[in-house]
Amino acid sequence: MPDPKTVADLKIGEAGEIAGFKDTKLSLKLLEMGCLPGSKVKMNSEAPFGDPISICIGGSHLSMRRAEAAIIIIK
Repeated sequence: MPDPKTVADLKIGEAGEIAGFKDTKLSLKLLEMGCLPGSKVKMNSEAPFGDPISICIGGSHLSMRRAEAAIIIIK
């Protein structure tokens, strides 16, 4: 079975819906930042070398490392 798609896999302008998290320890931090299952997430931009990235979720813009975005599973 292939790995599930994550926020880190999105291209600029693409969107998805949060389905869950790969890491339960880091998921608490992401939940506190507003990354809730069922929320729509859109890739806004990325730094010149691809890290960090900027996403839009729930009307807020968040910046995070690509490694953190790879924890967020989308559908």
